[in-house]
Amino acid sequence: MSHETIYRSLYIQARGALKKELLEHLRRTRNMRRSWHHTQKTDDHGRIVETVSISERPATVEDRAIPGHWEGDLVFCSHNSQIATLVERQTRYVMLVKVTGKDTETVINALIANARKLPQELYKSLTWDRGTEMADHRRFILATHIQAYFCDPHHPRQRGSNENTNGVLRQYFPKGLDLSTYSQERLDDVARQLNERPRKTLDYQTPLHPFADCVASAH
Repeated sequence: MSHETIYRSLYIQARGALKKELLEHLRRTRNMRRSWHHTQKTDDHGRIVETVSISERPATVEDRAIPGHWEGDLVFCSHNSQIATLVERQTRYVMLVKVTGKDTETVINALIANARKLPQELYKSLTWDRGTEMADHRRFILATHIQAYFCDPHHPRQRGSNENTNGVLRQYFPKGLDLSTYSQERLDDVARQLNERPRKTLDYQTPLHPFADCVASAH
């Protein structure tokens, strides 16, 4: 039995509203329960516009044939802190980017600054979930000439490499941690540790070596 089943049972018994003695035991003191779909009832609610779907990515991105195509996301921790995580699809090379807020201006500024550290040959596209932190994605594209693609709604596993990496990162950044105390240098050190870990999917090579070869070729 899921938690949602329990909640629905309680609210149905009370005809949609909880009694006061039950309400005081809830973490969020809402006396009415609405479904998740209720909050998504308008077409534009919580959505970003003018996106290019992941279905329009070229075949060379899908089959990881060439480097330079990245997946990204925000990882959240306590005190409203977060970092941007980026994973290159072919080599699984990881970059971690310090962001001081989750608003789209702050996130896009951080992603633009990070993108400019790499040669264009190694950063051709970025695939992201449909979080509102990417609402200003057009500015990112114009500033970097990097195409942004977006997953289908509620399909984060379409960024599988990034999702797997975020799971590993929880070993370093548990949810109770305040990420705002981490400098970019400390984040770079964690990324280096990940990039020096052998991966089965790379025939037990580390991401660092193939990516370093790509950087050398780009220069």
